This record gives sequence, structure tokens and C-alpha cells, in this order.
Amino acid sequence: MTTMNRRHLLATAAAGLALPWSASSHAQAWPARPIRMVSPYGAGGSNDILTRVLGDFLGRRLGQGIIIENKAGAGTRIANDFVAKAPADGYTLLHAAAPIAIGEALYKGLPYDVHKNFASIASTAIAPLFLVVNADAPYKTVAEFIEQMKADPKGATFGSPGAGSAPHLTAELLLRASGTKGIVVQYRGDAPAYTELLAGRIDATLTAISTAIPHIQAGKLRVLGVATEERSPLYPSAPTFREQGLPSVVGYGWYGMLAPAGTPAPIIERLNAEINAAVADVDVRRKAEAAGLQLRGGSAAEFSAFIASETRKWAQIIKAANITAE
Repeated sequence: MTTMNRRHLLATAAAGLALPWSASSHAQAWPARPIRMVSPYGAGGSNDILTRVLGDFLGRRLGQGIIIENKAGAGTRIANDFVAKAPADGYTLLHAAAPIAIGEALYKGLPYDVHKNFASIASTAIAPLFLVVNADAPYKTVAEFIEQMKADPKGATFGSPGAGSAPHLTAELLLRASGTKGIVVQYRGDAPAYTELLAGRIDATLTAISTAIPHIQAGKLRVLGVATEERSPLYPSAPTFREQGLPSVVGYGWYGMLAPAGTPAPIIERLNAEINAAVADVDVRRKAEAAGLQLRGGSAAEFSAFIASETRKWAQIIKAANITAE
């Protein structure tokens, strides 16, 4: 072997050994400065509230400040794109929301790929959706609601807070699963949908229980069911659609923590452990439930599989319902 070849082999071996050592050293030193946690919504919403609660908890556990940044707009795409292009060093995180899983089916030319440009850390919470109707309506169960809607030539009319939102897609899922005709009317947020529902101009809406509770307590609205796998502790008297003969009707808003793809595994593992500690914390749970959220947690692999499942599921509904968005 020539001297040049020997030097080349030694240099190559040294470079190969240096890479994992460097990544390991970086992970061991992390976090050495404040961490930026991005919310894809504006201040005051449930994602923002939980992001700040988690930031406070994680900051204490990690011994570093957590800087919350709200990058709202474009159906969460602004925040998603920002974090997808951030350095994969554990100092920029995304508290992602459900729309990230439907982007590729709803929009053309996304500047990021949810499956390639992000590393899953952990699920944090879901926002259960409850089927709510006017209290003066004659139906008191999902079966009675479906029977009434099938008898009506116009079918069912649902209110939705926006095209492509979890309430919109879950309503489309319910229409198809029940064989009911109908339309989903898009409003700018929950408030105008509630106005129409209370006035009897639409038949139903799928909504967070925290928003509906004042109207339920006032005797103006009635809950027929919840679109989660199991009954929600937020309103346990509401039976699931599965219990009422519609096993495929499962849909809700959700949140979870992501990092740019390539973030070192030890950092992902540490963040996953701390997020699971957070969702088990009594004070974190109390604050989340006050915002209409049900905490989750779990492994990074489980969250990654969940996002993949949500992407496939809602792409089918978007195609079937011919849903488009700007």
C-alpha cells in the first residue's frame, strides 16, 4: 500500500469516527441556550395556551428558557415551513396542529413534506369534537338525527369554522358513514356557526365542548355524541359514534411536537421523556382541560405513525368530497 493510500484511509476513518462523536457531544451539551417553540396559531387559542403551558414546564425541567413564537396564517403552513427549514439542532420546535397532516391533499406545491422534513417527538393533546344540535330539535340520539336527516330531501346542514378544518372533515366523514345527504357550510370561525345553529338555520356542528358548554348549560344546545375512539373525560356522558353504530366516525383536532428532520436522536428522546412527564402532570392537565383539550403523550414512533395514518385517512375524505382550499 502506498503512503498516499494509507493516509487517505486513515483520514477517511478519522472523519467517520468524528461525525458520531460530534453529534453525541452536541446532544450531551444540549440545551446550552434558550429553545424556540413555534405555535402555528395566534395568541389565545388552545394551541397557543398549551404551547405556553408546555414551554413553562419544559423550561423548568431543562434549565433553559423556552421562547414562544406565534407564526399564524395559511392554515398553519407558515409555521410549518419555518420550522422545516430551521437548523436541526434541537433549538427550534413546532407545536404542530392537525392541518399539517392534510396539507399535501389540500394544497398544491407545499414547500415542505411532513413525512421527510420533520422528526416526530410526541403527541401532546387532542381537541375532541362533539356533535351539537339545537335543544329544540326533536332528535336526542345520533340514530334519531340520521333518521330525520334521511327523511329530509335537503339532508343535513352542518356549520364549520373553515374549509379543511377538523370539524369540516369530520362532518364530511359522518355524512358518508351514515349515508346522509347534506352540506357543510363554511363560516369564519365558531362564533357565526353557533349563531346560525342557535337560530335554527343549520342542523348541527362539530365543536369543542369548552365552546359549547355555556349554551348547553343554558338549555339552548344538546350534545348527541363525540367523535373520539373512547368517551372523553371532558364530557363523559356523550357516547361515541362507535357506540352508536358508526365505528368509522373518528375525528378531532390534535397537537404534537415536531423538530426539523435530522435533529439528533438523544435530543428527541429527551424531549419525548419530558413531554410525557408534562402530560402526566396534574397542573398541566388542569390547564389543558380548561382549554378543551385532552392530553395524550406516547412515543415518537407512535406519533409518527399517527401522522401517517391521519394523512391517508383525510386524503380519502378530501378527494371524495372534492374539497379545495386556497
